Amino acid sequence: MKAGQATTVGLLHPGEMGSVVGAAARAAGARVLWASEGRSSQSHERARSAGLEDAGTLAALVARSDVILSVCPPHAAFEMARGVESLGFTGIYIDANATSPATARGIAGIVESAGATFIDGGIIGPPPAKHGEARLYLSGDGAARAADLFADSALEAIALDAPVGAASALKMAFASWTKTSAALLIAVRALAQSEGIEAALLGEWQRSIPDLPARSAKAVSGNARKAWRFVGEMEEIAATFADAGLPTGFSLAARDIYQRLEQYKNAPAPPSLAEVASAILGE
Repeated sequence: MKAGQATTVGLLHPGEMGSVVGAAARAAGARVLWASEGRSSQSHERARSAGLEDAGTLAALVARSDVILSVCPPHAAFEMARGVESLGFTGIYIDANATSPATARGIAGIVESAGATFIDGGIIGPPPAKHGEARLYLSGDGAARAADLFADSALEAIALDAPVGAASALKMAFASWTKTSAALLIAVRALAQSEGIEAALLGEWQRSIPDLPARSAKAVSGNARKAWRFVGEMEEIAATFADAGLPTGFSLAARDIYQRLEQYKNAPAPPSLAEVASAILGE
């Protein structure tokens, strides 16, 4: 980072989460760039709304950035890192993707081979509109310095006194419950509808687990259009469990549920429960 100047952050890429993370860094005083080359009209609109500056190409973004911040679907994390490494980036590379600790360490090896400093990150919570709604956990040498990029912004950055892999492990542990349990609730609602016992199930839930009817409805409406993003994340969670010697079936089953909902990517409105049930059941 350049002393006496605003830190320039290159954001890869302004998706629903990434654009808000970029806006948080900008609110904290950083100059935030993005590269429009090859990006969708939706990315252009999100970048404009977040106040990001267009560097045009990845090469131009890398050349002008002190920090690279990668916020993308986990299947693209290695590709992003290789692209930046190939351009000789020697600044700070923050990978804030939903990846396993092993994947994070693999990405670290890529960017560090060019002389960059790698910071492991994991985001927990929705795109934040105000402080406290989401946390960015960071680990590795320089994590506290990286957290300063988001000081007093909508995104709460928390530096862990831990090596690379710890922030990713925390993200994997947290998401293994939230996203796997959501997938199970979606599947249960589909099963109940298929067997014609949905009203009876909801009635029993209301008596024995009163919050579950609403939770299951939210799991359907809140996750169907985002399911395509969760497929790779479930595979990263499975890899994390496998590396720890634990069963992987939980997250792999959730992956299968989310794969069956990929058709709702970019849907203008959430699908109904009946539509979700049909997609899951292959009807």
